[in-house]
Amino acid sequence: MKRVKRRYLALQIESDGIISQKELMDAVWGAVTKLYGECGASLTSLSLIDYDVEKRYAVIRVSLASLNMVRASLASIISVANRDAAVRVLAVSGTIKALFEKLKA
Repeated sequence: MKRVKRRYLALQIESDGIISQKELMDAVWGAVTKLYGECGASLTSLSLIDYDVEKRYAVIRVSLASLNMVRASLASIISVANRDAAVRVLAVSGTIKALFEKLKA
């Protein structure tokens, strides 16, 4: 059986108000589903690893094959929970450790 390769994305959330992690993930899943449908969304293996409300950043895990799909979907997010918002990808890495090292540099 082949191992699934994953990538970790560090995200910066810019919004008017405070966004909970459930609202963020609902927006991300909604964007992926809107662009690629249910079948495309199921290929992403999307999951939230870390979310800091105060610093407004998140770390999500996706499959390598769907990395470009998820990045395009994140760029299409203009609102989260009926509040204006934008999600930027700060860094992409193959491991969480390397991702945090990229963010510190």
